Amino acid sequence: MEIISEFVSKTAAMMPQLMAGMGVSIQIFVVTLLFSLPLGLVISFGRMSKNPVLSFITKAYISIMRGTPLMLQLMVVYFGPYYIFHIKVTNSYRLWATFIGFVINYAAYFAEIYRSGIQSMPVGQYEAAKLLGYSRGQTFFKIILPQVIKRILPSVTNEVITLVKDTSLAFTISVLEMFTIAKQLASSQASMTPFIAAGLFYYIFNLLVAVAMEQAEKKLSYYQ
Repeated sequence: MEIISEFVSKTAAMMPQLMAGMGVSIQIFVVTLLFSLPLGLVISFGRMSKNPVLSFITKAYISIMRGTPLMLQLMVVYFGPYYIFHIKVTNSYRLWATFIGFVINYAAYFAEIYRSGIQSMPVGQYEAAKLLGYSRGQTFFKIILPQVIKRILPSVTNEVITLVKDTSLAFTISVLEMFTIAKQLASSQASMTPFIAAGLFYYIFNLLVAVAMEQAEKKLSYYQ
């Protein structure tokens, strides 16, 4: 009981700093989802395009984004403007570089998820929609996309849960998200308590995301 009370008291003392870091982590999470999900859909269109040049470019982009570490991509986005174009970057650019790095990385993963879902749809649905007088755009957005979303939701859920944990990689370019602050506190206090507290925060965050996505799956289920 003494160990637990000591942990609670230490965590309470660190709470303002950890919550500030958690706020940054949530920003990264929300911005990444907000932009990478629609961008991934656009990239999937390019990947499936009959234009060989466009298809090759998007395929190469997806291959690079999925084949190299996110940590490296964040460093390239942050340091690239200075070393390649000799543009001086400021500290305020750190968070923007994090947003850009996460969005372009996760868009590549979502693009492949979208592509697998779209290509799994029976051709007969497109033909039936054409007979009913639907345009290609109406067919996709009114008939195909809702079914695709239902099919890919489990895969999207896995990526979203991974994203929660990946926000900690922002420490690579010294963004003060929760893991970075926990690491600083652990170093200054010579204690594991900040890491344990941060781990609990990540777990609770992921638990809330998993519950929300599970509810979304139930609402989209045709059998409910």
